[in-house]
Amino acid sequence: MNLAKISVNGQITVPVEIRRKLGLKSGDKILFLQNQNGEIVISNASSAAVRKAQAAFAGAAEALGVTSEDDIQALVDEVRYGKGQ
Repeated sequence: MNLAKISVNGQITVPVEIRRKLGLKSGDKILFLQNQNGEIVISNASSAAVRKAQAAFAGAAEALGVTSEDDIQALVDEVRYGKGQ
């Protein structure tokens, strides 16, 4: 069990084992979420943002016909330099 104490200012120190499991380092932000059971879950906000972005882009490569690194480079070139250049 990992236990943290709340200071007078409402601050907590996240136990080292939890920081390691969440991949937290100094300056990182943590996210507090309430699950369907009403429990509060702590998550690494950076990791959560990446997962959310991945979910938002799911299927985008297939929709654009991107199947290789060359396809990605072609899209980047198109955005940078315009079509046909």
